[in-house]
Amino acid sequence: MASKGEGKERPSARFHGRIEGTGRECAEPGCDAAGEFRAPPLEGAGPHDGPRNFRWMCLDHVRAFNSRYNYFDGMSVDEIHAAQRPTAGWERESRAFSGRDPGPRWSDFSDPLDAIAARYRRERAPERPDGKPLSGQDRESLKVLGLEPDADRTALRRRYSDLVRRYHPDRNGGDRSHEAKLQRVIAAYQQLRGAPAFA
Repeated sequence: MASKGEGKERPSARFHGRIEGTGRECAEPGCDAAGEFRAPPLEGAGPHDGPRNFRWMCLDHVRAFNSRYNYFDGMSVDEIHAAQRPTAGWERESRAFSGRDPGPRWSDFSDPLDAIAARYRRERAPERPDGKPLSGQDRESLKVLGLEPDADRTALRRRYSDLVRRYHPDRNGGDRSHEAKLQRVIAAYQQLRGAPAFA
């Protein structure tokens, strides 16, 4: 076991960033030591659309480089101030997660063990004799039309026709007081007509 005063002969590769066996020489002119440490190129980091073009240096020269390296070199006062703000780099707008992307449909999921469907059936027992599930929007639309959850496509069309005759101004003697109800009826019918339970 090594005593407390003894240290390792070479620094840890992980700690110092040494990459051995690169076959490169130190980039410092006149130095023929192995280039085992990376440093940014003289022309700067450049665009990040490809592999970075590092300079390779020996330990002594990379230490000298690091001691004189100044990230803010060549920047104006305003650029330095902008780079030092606590929120620098956070100005980009994040992508919205709602509205544009409806997300996957239930039919897109593979459920070989019936885990998702079984839970769905447990939480929302089917109210239709055909076993087709009703979404929350389906239930709301059925309430607007005054239909039971087990209504079929024929009952849906019949009820829609009855309500349009009742609320449409051309059919009820010009009474326009029911236009809001008529709009809700039309929207509910359109939603249910495309629902899986009425397909």
